Amino acid sequence: MEKIIGLIDAPFTPFYANGDVNLEPIEAYAKMLQKNGLKGVFINGSSGEGYMLTTEERMLLAERWVAVAPKDFKIIVHVGSCCLRESRRLAEHAQKLGVWGIGSMAPPFPHIGRIEELVKYCEEIASAAPELPFYYYHIPAFNGAYLPMLDLLKAVDGRIPNFAGIKYTFESLYEYNQCRLYKNGKYDMLHGQDETILPSLAQGGAQGGIGGTTNYNGKELVGIIEAWKNGDIETAREKQNFAQEVINVICHYRGNIVGGKRIMKLMGFDLGPNRTPFRNMTDEEEQAMKKELEAINFFERCNQF
Repeated sequence: MEKIIGLIDAPFTPFYANGDVNLEPIEAYAKMLQKNGLKGVFINGSSGEGYMLTTEERMLLAERWVAVAPKDFKIIVHVGSCCLRESRRLAEHAQKLGVWGIGSMAPPFPHIGRIEELVKYCEEIASAAPELPFYYYHIPAFNGAYLPMLDLLKAVDGRIPNFAGIKYTFESLYEYNQCRLYKNGKYDMLHGQDETILPSLAQGGAQGGIGGTTNYNGKELVGIIEAWKNGDIETAREKQNFAQEVINVICHYRGNIVGGKRIMKLMGFDLGPNRTPFRNMTDEEEQAMKKELEAINFFERCNQF
């Protein structure tokens, strides 16, 4: 299978003020991401509030992204659900649309606590779209599935033909690298933490990643990879440190899903509120965050429209 080279964005879902899905901004959204060096999107995941969308809404979003995506812009659809039948339905729909790939995290309920349970869950979803690469989205902080990913790779090897790899959003760079080395790099290990792109490059094999702060700081994050490839370690370090400063700011405002989405508004690209039970930022918080971002010269360096 083709491995992803470069960074894929995990986009926010645009909503109207009343909470309905707003498809209108997606075309401009896709063009902006490509302009800033992103290679595609992984839609309806955690940044996109995917578990708070109906199946029909998730399908409409997939259809819209496919319809307006620029040439050679990869569309990966998160199809995970607490209802496996809905996941299979979403996977079948994604395959009919002709998207590049699909993926799923472990469900937040019921809790998956054994490798075999996780393999079975992935197997049933992947089999619904056998023509598409399937990625497991490892984000245990969201679902409590703190399972060894090297064991997962060993278990799916030879069992799930279209298992492409893992979107690895966890803190263990050691485990990430061990998975990357499995069978001489058989599986695509997509780095999932924007705060540690440079260390994953330094280990000698990271090629692709999926990020959330790429929505508004993708230009700088792409710049880390470009500087590394050019042998400019000092520029790569400076950009990685800047990316961490941006993350420090959003951590003051309920993280990327809430704070990050409001940054888009500050950049002139309002994607609407978050859905309940997320606690949206107040106007006072927005102004405070804006001051923190100005203090690190964010608006001079962020994504350009």
